[in-house]
Amino acid sequence: MGSKSVVDLLESSSGVHFSGFHLDGIEARNSGVEQPTTSETGTMHSQPFVIGVAGGASSGKTTVCDMIIEQLRDQRVVLVKQDSFYHILAEEELTRVHEYNFDHPDAFDTERLLSVMEQLKHGQAVDIPNYDSKSYKNDVLPTRRVNPSDVIILEGILLFHDPRVRELMNMKIFVDTDADVRLARRIRRDTVRKGRDIRTVLDQYSKFVKPAFDDFILPTKKYADIIIPRGGDNPVAIDLIVQHICTKLGQHDLCKIYPNLYVIHSTFQIRGMHTLIRDAKTTKHDFVFYADRLIRLVVEHGLGHLPFTEKQVITPTGSVYTGVDFCKRLCGVSVIRSGESMENALRACCKGIKIGKILIHREGDNGQQLIYEKLPNDISDRHVLLLDPILGTGNSAVQAISLLIRKGVPESNIIFLNLISAPQGVHVVCKSFPKIKIVTSEIEIGLNEEYRVIPGMGEFGDRYFGTDDDDDQQVVVRV
Repeated sequence: MGSKSVVDLLESSSGVHFSGFHLDGIEARNSGVEQPTTSETGTMHSQPFVIGVAGGASSGKTTVCDMIIEQLRDQRVVLVKQDSFYHILAEEELTRVHEYNFDHPDAFDTERLLSVMEQLKHGQAVDIPNYDSKSYKNDVLPTRRVNPSDVIILEGILLFHDPRVRELMNMKIFVDTDADVRLARRIRRDTVRKGRDIRTVLDQYSKFVKPAFDDFILPTKKYADIIIPRGGDNPVAIDLIVQHICTKLGQHDLCKIYPNLYVIHSTFQIRGMHTLIRDAKTTKHDFVFYADRLIRLVVEHGLGHLPFTEKQVITPTGSVYTGVDFCKRLCGVSVIRSGESMENALRACCKGIKIGKILIHREGDNGQQLIYEKLPNDISDRHVLLLDPILGTGNSAVQAISLLIRKGVPESNIIFLNLISAPQGVHVVCKSFPKIKIVTSEIEIGLNEEYRVIPGMGEFGDRYFGTDDDDDQQVVVRV
């Protein structure tokens, strides 16, 4: 994983056109945007990722939005159109509607738009007006119910005009299309869909649309993070935008606080496997099968954070292939007993790997007494993958990591692998050891009064090994 991803290249291309795609410092400009807040004991309020799509009328904004929504099918996405917030025209204005400039900033009820966005960003469902372009009213058709979502796409010709609206956005896209193309599309749309004659369309274009574009819309192009030439006819740009959005959505709020925390990208497959292993009715056979699949994904992701060296090989065709050589000095350490469930996945990925063991008493929240340890003699010279499927309070993890450091393992050489992590445990471990890496598949809601992870998956070791939750049960140490 040492090479740069497409998104890394995308993010580093500030000020440069890349495949018809212009990125101008998204992260730097968003540094002032309100970030989700979190506490060590409370739950987190996740802010939606807000995308603004602006550009001239008939530039292809809706097509771009539809393509983004289609590719973000794994996420909850809602579309909010600026057209829904036109001011209601007075009777006198309706009688002279062809003299009304719908492309002027004053035509929109920006205060209502801001109110709707404020509610959506705070997790509240809203009713959005449904503008009727034939009657020029937004109170004729039923309102549209919009629920809070992971992604909110704002679309409109003048979205970037008001600085308060711009401040809401995590990403600003300007769809740049030639004027003659926009005019041809407008004539086709207004004559076919809206039933207007071509003379009226051309008169309105020359009197209002073009001057408004020159005076109000085009100047806002400078605020865009991304400029898409040709709109929906530029699939390369759309693909890169979606990759960037997916990367940002894949970063849990805690990842923004702790750069050493890595949550593997969620897909329907991963969420489906989590659903099965969390279900109390799932059989032991199915629990083990799907837990093993998830563990393998976490292990593979963790291995991607190990150092590598460049290596050239000769392929069967006689060609030279420049690749990488795996890290050789490596070992695993499982926290008995649940951590032993992760050993097979590690052995499947790293043939002949040495695996040490640590047994820590976990009675209640204060069970931190080290009971047993058996580690490779040369562990201080190795990178260590610490295995424990559940990170709860973080106390056992701190005890295990402290032992490894006392044995001479550099903190930066430790990668802690687990399936699920409670925020409280993440805070404890990351604050105590800021140089280690944590790789997990999901962040939980938190801990209950009994210090159990919720929603969690129960006693992982008992479910995986098929044993009863018996306080008198003896722990068998396998060496």
